[in-house]
Amino acid sequence: MQTIKLVVVGDGDTGKQALLMTYTGHNGKQMPTVFDNYAVTVMIGGEAYTLGIFDTAGQEDFDRLRPLSYPQTDVFLVCFSVVSLSSFKNVTEKWVPEISHHCPATPFLLVGTQVHLRDDSDTLKKLAQSKQQAVTFTSGEKLARELKAVKYVECSAETEEGLKNVFDEAILAALEPPDTKPKKHCILL
Repeated sequence: MQTIKLVVVGDGDTGKQALLMTYTGHNGKQMPTVFDNYAVTVMIGGEAYTLGIFDTAGQEDFDRLRPLSYPQTDVFLVCFSVVSLSSFKNVTEKWVPEISHHCPATPFLLVGTQVHLRDDSDTLKKLAQSKQQAVTFTSGEKLARELKAVKYVECSAETEEGLKNVFDEAILAALEPPDTKPKKHCILL
């Protein structure tokens, strides 16, 4: 059975661990992680695959350890919370540069998490007090295009909205990575 290695990166407190625990069916108290591993069997086109999922810690304390989980990664999920502008900015300032440095040819998806909080009145009040607003789907798509992500997807671990789609798209990206070979150009002399 072929194994697909998926590594999840992003700031702490963006819902990465909740996303993984809900998808893999693990429930329990969430704790800060250096990295946790999960394995699930998925069927694709009638064939079974093992999806090896590696959760990484987003805190700066783990900046030197985190890349140890990157070798042989087939696809990355770069996560941010749609209600955290700082986590959205760190996609560009930290996460994509980091994975591009260590795994330049590995495809990644940009994942907006915690979408259920876009409609939460308490969350919206807190954002308004700091003169911020939630990241829109359009902004996520635009950033994904700029960073050359395979796709932009959104989800909520709490409501499970879009949850399965995140992993389905990641599996497709791993099995059919984008062509990164330089295109040949015809030169007329």
